[in-house]
This record gives sequence, C-alpha cells and structure tokens, in this order.
Amino acid sequence: MVRYGSDFWKKTPFLKLLLPLIIGIIIQWQFQWSIDVLTFLVAGSLISLLSFFFFPFFGRFRLTVVNGPFISILFFTIGALLAYKKDIRNSGQFFGNYYKEKNSLIVTVDEPPVEKTKSIKANATVKYLIQNEIAKQATGKIIIYFKKDSSLKLNYGTQILFKKPLQEIKNSGNPGGFDYKRYCLYQGITHQIYLKPGEFEVLDGKKDNPFRSFIYSIRQKVLDILRTNIQSKKELGLAEALLIGYKDDLEQSLVQSYTNTGVVHIIAISGLHLGLIYWLLSILLKPMQKRKKIKWLRPVLIIGGLWLFSLLAGAQPSILRSALMFTCIVIGDSLSKKPSIFNTMAVSAFILLCINPYWLWDVGFQLSYAAVLSIIIFMRPVYNWFYIKNKLLDLIWKLNAVTIAAQVLTVPLSIYHFHQFPNLFMLTNFLAVPLSSVILLGEIFLCAISIIPPVALLFGKLLTGLIWFMNTYIERIESISFSLWDGLQINIIQTIFLLLFAISFTYWLMEKSATSLKLGLLALLSFIIIRSLSFLESNNQQKIIVYNVPQKTAIDFISGRNYHFTGDEDLLANDFSRNFHLKPSRILYRITEKKDLNNFSQTDNYINYEGRNILLMDKTINFSSFDPLPTIDLLIITKNPKIYIKTLARSMNIKQIVFDGSVPSWKTQYWKKDCDSLKIPWHDVTTNGAFVMKVN
Repeated sequence: MVRYGSDFWKKTPFLKLLLPLIIGIIIQWQFQWSIDVLTFLVAGSLISLLSFFFFPFFGRFRLTVVNGPFISILFFTIGALLAYKKDIRNSGQFFGNYYKEKNSLIVTVDEPPVEKTKSIKANATVKYLIQNEIAKQATGKIIIYFKKDSSLKLNYGTQILFKKPLQEIKNSGNPGGFDYKRYCLYQGITHQIYLKPGEFEVLDGKKDNPFRSFIYSIRQKVLDILRTNIQSKKELGLAEALLIGYKDDLEQSLVQSYTNTGVVHIIAISGLHLGLIYWLLSILLKPMQKRKKIKWLRPVLIIGGLWLFSLLAGAQPSILRSALMFTCIVIGDSLSKKPSIFNTMAVSAFILLCINPYWLWDVGFQLSYAAVLSIIIFMRPVYNWFYIKNKLLDLIWKLNAVTIAAQVLTVPLSIYHFHQFPNLFMLTNFLAVPLSSVILLGEIFLCAISIIPPVALLFGKLLTGLIWFMNTYIERIESISFSLWDGLQINIIQTIFLLLFAISFTYWLMEKSATSLKLGLLALLSFIIIRSLSFLESNNQQKIIVYNVPQKTAIDFISGRNYHFTGDEDLLANDFSRNFHLKPSRILYRITEKKDLNNFSQTDNYINYEGRNILLMDKTINFSSFDPLPTIDLLIITKNPKIYIKTLARSMNIKQIVFDGSVPSWKTQYWKKDCDSLKIPWHDVTTNGAFVMKVN
C-alpha cells in the first residue's frame, strides 16, 4: 500500500513546483495580465530568492518558511509567462493584429490535407502578409477548406497565395455548446476560409521540415499497408485510429458507441498503447542487457522506439505524457533507481505544460493523468477486496480491479465533459482492453510482414475479423436500454467537490485520518447543496431560446424542466445537428420535451407564452393599421420573407426583433439598419449567438 505521510512531499518535489505553475497558467488565461505585470513578478521573486543567500546561515534557516512562498510565486509567474507567450495574439508578428480584407496572404500547408465530404481541409501557417504590394513577415495559423477539384494537388509544405477575405473563427453561441473558438485558439488557429478554384495560386517551391516530412511519409506508408490489407471500411477506420491515431476514416456512429460504453480510450492513443510498445521492445532487446559493452544501447533504443511511435501517432498530449513517463521509468531502471511514480508523473506534466500550457484544458490530458493516478492509488485496495487462488480467475479480477480503480477520479471529469456515465463499462472493458491490445500487436506484426503481400493479406483478414468482433460486441452492449446514464449536468465547482470527496475519503480509508473524513464529508455536503440549488433554479426557469443553427429555424420554449420545440422538424431527424446544436442546451437546463406546455398557445404564426406575444415571420404577411398598435414582445424573422421593418413598425409595436440562422445574411444587413433608425433592439443569432430571453 502506498503511504501518504510527510515523506510523500519530500519524494515529490516536482509536485510542489507543478501546482503553482498550473495556477499561473489558469490565472493568466482568465485575466490576461500584461507582460509588464509578469516581468515585475518574475523580477520581484528572483530578487527575493537571491537576497536569501546573502543572509547568515542561521538567518537563512529561520527564513526557510518565507523562502517556500517565493519559490511558489516564481513558478506561478513562469506558468503565467508560458501562457502569455503561447497566446498567438500576444505575438508582435501575429497577422491578425493588422490584417485587412484587401490584404493578400502567403501561407504554407502544415500537414497532409484531409478529404472531407464536401471539401478538402488543410491547416496552414501564415508566412507573409502583403499590404500595398509589400510583403511583411507574419505568423499565425488558419484553416483552409478547398472545394473538391481533381486537378488540386496539395501536400505538406505547399505554398499558397490568395486575396479572398478571411473569416474569424466564432462559436455558435448556443447555450452549453462546445467552445470551438477557444479550442482553435489553443492551437494558435484564429481564422478560416473557403477557397474555390481560381481564388488562389499554388506557388513554386515547398517550405517543409525534413524531419516532419519523414514522419508524414512513414505515417502514409503505414496507412497504405493497413488500407491494402484491411479492406472493410468500418474496420479499417478503427485499425488506423488504434495504431497511429488517424481518425479521419472513423465512422462517427462507431465513435459514439465506444464513447457510450466507456471504452473510447481504446481509440485515443494513450498509455495503454505505449505500455504495449514498451513491453514489446523490452522483450526484443532483453538479450542486450547481458552484454556489458552494448548494455547502454538498450535504454536508448527503447526510448527511441517509444518516441518514434509517439511522433507517428500525431504527438498528441496523452501519448507525449506517456512517452515522457516511460522515458523516466527506463532511465530510472537503467540507473538502478526507483523514483516515486507521483514525482515521475509531475515531471512529465511539468515538461508537457512548458511545451504547451494550453494542454491543461485538453480533455485527453486531464483524463490520462486522472486515470493513472486513480489506478496507482486505488488499484491495490480494490484488488484486495477478494482473494482468489485460481491464477486465471485472479488475472481476470486484476484486470477488472484496474478498470474499477481508474473510474474513481475519471468519473467526475467524464460527467463534466461528456454529461453521461456508461453503466456497463466493466462488461465492455473486460473484453475490449485485452482484445484491442492483441489487435494493436497484430497491426505492428502486419506492418512487419507487409513485404510478403499474400501472407499480409491473409493476416489482414484475421485482423478484420477480430476488429469486427470487437465492434459488434461494443454495439450490442450499447443497444441495451440501461447501458448509458445520459443527460448528466455538473459544473466545474461540483466537479472539484466530487474529486475532493473521492481523494479525502480514500485518504481516510487508507490512513484513518479523521481530518480527511471531515473534509470529504464537507466536500460531499457542498456538492449536494450546490446541486440541489441548481435543480431548484431549473424547476423555476421560464425561457425562450432562439438557436443559432445554419439554414434552420429552432426555438425552445422552456417552462421549469420541460420544453416545447418550434421549428424545422427535419432538424430533429438529423442526429448530428440535434446533438451538436440543441442537446447541450437541453442538458444544461435539465429539460425534457413536453408537447402540452403550460401557458403556451400557438395559432399559425402567433404564439402566446407566459403572457408574452411572439410572432414568427417566415413569409410575407400584410397587416392592417390598428389604433392602438398591438404589442409584439418578440418578433422572430425566419427563412426569406419579403418584408420591410418600417412597414411592420406602422402596424405593430415591436419590442425586440431576432433574426434566426435561416435568414440570408445579406438581407439582415438592410433590416438591421432599419431597426437602428427606428430604435428597435435586434439580435442576429448568426453573429451574436443564440438569443435567450427570460420571461419570469
């Protein structure tokens, strides 16, 4: 059993440095401190630490308590500086700071383009911005969508010149929706553009990195081997994701099945994959350990193999974390030392956050560390629940103990991010984890024997069968009615209290600490109080939401924990559109559909809800003049009606106008000007996000 007494902090010095670093990153992102403030903090903490060494020895001993906070302040500031520097908007050469629509751009394609359903997508780095025929060196990243064209030849390193105006990446603005703008900004991407043939020019010469070109070429060869020998499209998509993290051929329905059953970690390249590679390399290179002259080469080759696989898999945060951790383990073993696993993890997290502080918000990064910590802390106590003499049954129980232990710290994070809990995760993990490991090793073997095409093709059929069996098993489990607990909603504060409860309660079980028990119960009580208050708020809510859905009309009338939907019915039949645009809001507000909503009535385009008069205008309607003018609390303009705001204003007293996502953008420009001249408040969901109106 792991002991967590005072020696714990002595054995994990990097953890004491990691915590202030993380806090600094978070504070800088939230408050965006200037470089002057950060410089002052760095200078102040460094001067304080250096002056400490000028005190007499006994004076330094007495001031040790003061020295610790200054070290924390220093690493807090380092974290803030890392976040400041990583934010592309703070770069003096960021093109977005002085870009104008008339400017031309020269960009370089960052990676091999990916073919989508209706376009070809490529990430590109801005190299030059051309103003008044003068090329200025610039930096920044954009996403380019090319119209499909058989003559289009794009590769990594291709340079492109275009003048078409860029579009800034924006969120849909729907309640509870995915923050795509922030996600892109963490990767340094701020704009996007759609280019048709004739709107750009491919320049001569390529700007590529030889090492990255080598990695991409190896990656492409691996894909070619898999595509040649695994000919079933569905199974191929999973094979590509499993081996090198290539997800562009994965069926979304299959990803959803793996997510709903709690085994999506199999698709995401993670420590499981690196562990298998490490185990395989250790066995293959074991003979080298017996020869003193080349003994040193073994850890070098193992580390090299781990990092090569990590680069081939796309260098994702989860696999980089695992690569760093295994590197520390290999180095420790070669030096005959056994460092604290907590310190090893802290070192790997520290290095990763120094490389990219925004990985702190990466879901894979969070879940990877939570899972490993959870297994380290909880696996042994869970395993000790039962004593089994039979070795085979004992191995099966050990695998299940690992699965159960991993859930303790990952469940709160999973609920926070995905709003669901897979009730049958043990059934799926029991088969999927060992079988996916066999498939992964089989894919590596397939690449090795690809030089013998007939044998490789035969082996590919065997792998196809194994993948088909695993996919079918997962989908059958998902089809069970109670396999998924969906629609769960907790905020970040509730998540923190849940994690605090799990950690404190476990510490009490292991160390019999009364303080930890009290802290755990306090955290649980706080969670229950906050959750109860949120349910009370949901029961009393009255809202009207006009969603931002491209080319569609979607409106929810919310009363308590029920809603009534008005809009395009075909939107509800489209699983992706419904789940992406509408479901997050309904989870956030904890609402379910009810056809007969209280205090709601609709006659053609007129709606009365909680005493508010709402008019949906999707076609041309002629109005007569009344005296006094009828009051319309909310006018929602949809589709493409032929109307004039000034004419409408003479027939009714309009308090608020909303243009939904189905209205042509060129028309809204004219209507907005009329609204401004008549001093009528307006809201365009396409540019401002969803319109939310409280009616209580």
